[in-house]
Amino acid sequence: MVLTGPVIRRRLAACMLAFFVLFLILSVRLFILQGVQAEDLQRRAQAQWTSESAVRPTRGEILDRNGAVLAQSATAYTVCASPRQIANAETFARLIAPILDMDESAVRKKVSDKSKGGVTIKRQVSRETAQQLRMLLSEHKKANSKAVSGLYLEEESKRYYPMGALACQLIGLTTIDGVGQAGLESALDNYLSGKNGRVLGEIDGKGRALSYGASEYVPAVDGGSAILTIDASIQSFCETAAREALSVNKAKAVRILAMNPKTGEILAMVNAPGFDLNDPPRSDIETLTERMRNRLLTDAYEPGSTFKIITAASALDSGVVTVGEGFYCSGSTHVDGSRVRCWGKPHGAETFAQALENSCNPVFVEMGLRLGAKRFYDYLGAFGVGKATGVDIPGEASGIVIAEKNVKRVDLARIGFGQSVAVTPIQLLTAACAAINGGNLMRPYVVSEILDGNGNTIEKNQPKTVANPIKPETSATMRKLLEGVVENGGGKNARVAGYRIGGKTGTAQVYVDGVVTDDMHIGSFLGFAPANDPQIAILVIVDEASVPVDFGSQTAAPFARDILEKSLAYLGIAPETGMQSPAEVSVPDVTDMTVADAKSAMKEANLSCVFDGSGERVVSQLPAPGAKIAEGALVMLYVDKRTPAEENDRVRVPDVTGLSVLEANRLLANYGLKMQVEGGGIARSQKPAANEEVYPTAVVTVEFSEP
Repeated sequence: MVLTGPVIRRRLAACMLAFFVLFLILSVRLFILQGVQAEDLQRRAQAQWTSESAVRPTRGEILDRNGAVLAQSATAYTVCASPRQIANAETFARLIAPILDMDESAVRKKVSDKSKGGVTIKRQVSRETAQQLRMLLSEHKKANSKAVSGLYLEEESKRYYPMGALACQLIGLTTIDGVGQAGLESALDNYLSGKNGRVLGEIDGKGRALSYGASEYVPAVDGGSAILTIDASIQSFCETAAREALSVNKAKAVRILAMNPKTGEILAMVNAPGFDLNDPPRSDIETLTERMRNRLLTDAYEPGSTFKIITAASALDSGVVTVGEGFYCSGSTHVDGSRVRCWGKPHGAETFAQALENSCNPVFVEMGLRLGAKRFYDYLGAFGVGKATGVDIPGEASGIVIAEKNVKRVDLARIGFGQSVAVTPIQLLTAACAAINGGNLMRPYVVSEILDGNGNTIEKNQPKTVANPIKPETSATMRKLLEGVVENGGGKNARVAGYRIGGKTGTAQVYVDGVVTDDMHIGSFLGFAPANDPQIAILVIVDEASVPVDFGSQTAAPFARDILEKSLAYLGIAPETGMQSPAEVSVPDVTDMTVADAKSAMKEANLSCVFDGSGERVVSQLPAPGAKIAEGALVMLYVDKRTPAEENDRVRVPDVTGLSVLEANRLLANYGLKMQVEGGGIARSQKPAANEEVYPTAVVTVEFSEP
């Protein structure tokens, strides 16, 4: 067949078109490879001949105001392997799994995928476990065995809390990767976390590092540290008191807040029950979530009579009442058809000062009405009621106040004595501090200073005055009046020998599904010392005590007394010379006595008592025998059916010295014993002593200190 010219030309054109299209396709492909996909392909190629590992920074510490470590990073290890270097996954797993306390199948599955250059077998292993693995590697290397080839360890940080449960809700938690999860660990994560570094090195086809290969090292930047206003010693005093109050009162919860009233610095925050930060119940999300709540910030409640501090300060400052003005309490009063009862028997004739000491509801109803809506609400706003305090901790609620335009006379009356208004504990204590510190509403804060990884200050908090709700002279009067409440009124159980203590008790209502319950209350005590120059203010709240007497004077004030006594001594505030101390008596030992004999002994000692349990004899008591308490104070006596002859019911106290708080608690619990913790760290002493025989219901006081 002879090809004509036109045919040849057509074929040449077709070939040229085909070559052009092919060239165009290749050009586009080259453009995509060199341009669009260049960076990705480069990374993929690099991944085949290089290995990159992160250099983790050391997370910064959280310290108390005196430098005591509350949170720090300790060295832990990650167990890794290179599947390409493992000769036999089954043999590897059989040798490694027992050391790591893992199933062989789980290890085998992790190291069987030869496509992976490296895998993580287990995180956060201890130094002891890491050492066992190193010994295993050494033994097989000496024997020229490749059974564990491909195994390697990487250092990492593990968060450690030297004081266990101390301030657990405030400090919070991190994830296993060291990322802030809750509390200050989360709020300050940007400062504490630091920045990752990296190591980049060349590897061969089996993932082995080349000794002659190039490498790149970018160091990590360690995290900064946070210095808190918290005082670990005062925090410990409060935590011990909270645990005792929780146990003695059989309460749902106990909350304690301590503050420097002049500066707003938070000295202690306690929510009991808490948990050990080193062993949180992560498997029980519901429990962990509940235990993690900082209810001092999040939960608003009707404060009851502690709110009378705000009403009294407002009434005195406005001039609607004077200290010596006379009133009469018949036991109740009426407001617009609603009857408001006093909490107890009619007080009869009394001055305003006495009404505060007596916590007389009708008088404070009158104060709310005299102030009127506009003036009362102006004072409430200046005291910060119904507003968030601005504390530097996440999750703060603002409380609840009826809108002024909707408030009725009966509402004003009830607000006057602490009902029909809801406050958070931190809001209440902050407002009360303004009433006794000279009239300055301070912004509370818990973070004193932020340091970078080199110890340089990058942020520093200072005391900040938010408002001035009352005049200094009114504040001075309030200090004297509240000192009278402790000396002569319902706050007697908070008296401390040699010190001037001011304060106010409160017993608030509890609502269930919007309805007030008659059998559940919130008992509280708000106090400060020294009354003439306050250095510390505290609020103790006992939620839903299950005892015969659940007034704040009985459930909260005695524990506030213990905190104040220890804190004042710790702060170096000497008792006043020549000051008349409150009448005190020694608690008699009534253990093993019959109920009738114990009651007689307490009466003879000028003390009151209540019994918990059923039976014929007293098995334990609180306060302990020999303790010095105010005349008329309440002693809790626990009874059951045991008699002294039933010695077989007793147990020998185990020796817990040398153990951690968690270990000691677990050991004592195995014997049916309860533990009262003093301090933190390692157990140094205990009472009752080891091998002493006690009833299973006994409480063992264990003193802990840092190693």
